[in-house]
Amino acid sequence: MADCLVIIPTYNEIENIEAIIRAVFELEKGYHVLIVDDNSPDGTAAAVTKLQNEFPKELFLEVRKEKSGLGTAYIHGFKWAIARKYDFIFEMDADFSHRPSDLMRLHRACLNGADVAVGSRYKKGVNVVNWPLYRVLLSYGASFYVKIITGMKVHDPTAGFVCYRRKVLETINLDAVKFIGYAFQIEMKFRAYLRKFKIEEVSIIFTDREKGKSKMSTSIIWEAIFGVISMKFRSLFKINGF
Repeated sequence: MADCLVIIPTYNEIENIEAIIRAVFELEKGYHVLIVDDNSPDGTAAAVTKLQNEFPKELFLEVRKEKSGLGTAYIHGFKWAIARKYDFIFEMDADFSHRPSDLMRLHRACLNGADVAVGSRYKKGVNVVNWPLYRVLLSYGASFYVKIITGMKVHDPTAGFVCYRRKVLETINLDAVKFIGYAFQIEMKFRAYLRKFKIEEVSIIFTDREKGKSKMSTSIIWEAIFGVISMKFRSLFKINGF
């Protein structure tokens, strides 16, 4: 059995799903892939089911009843991975904004001592392709804001390309994780940081999706902005499993 599982949450990713799965399986290191699909009406889950005939021992699918948010999809995947004793558990988007070949670099960072390896857009300047200036400024500004509020020395706390050692996810109370949007990424890193796990950033080039529709929304942005203060407050008073 492989010791690495790549979790890819999906909602309406029919244009990308087969290509991203094949790209992961083409890597030299043998990864397993778990797709957590929120009952996509475009047939994403059906496409994965068809591919399972070709990759019966490497590709897995969990279909949820409805669109319930990025954070809950990853929590579902984390619990699935822990139950099956994968040692290294990855988060990755379906839209090729994260290059599958960088999975090996994140894995290598954990093999070399990191507990959490973060694919960072901002470790060495700004490595983002095809984003409009306002979105780069929003993302970079949010990262600076999070560092100030939380005290984490992480250049890209909102990054969604991550490798966790299983012991990190076993230590964090996953049922207490509050956020469901992109603030989920901040909260997971913050909870790991509070437990003294070693977080290492690996510089990557992030390329905005070419196919499909972005899931970014105003509510997700506000959750991240105001949620960070709430999260810091809860951590000070040991609320919600901090």
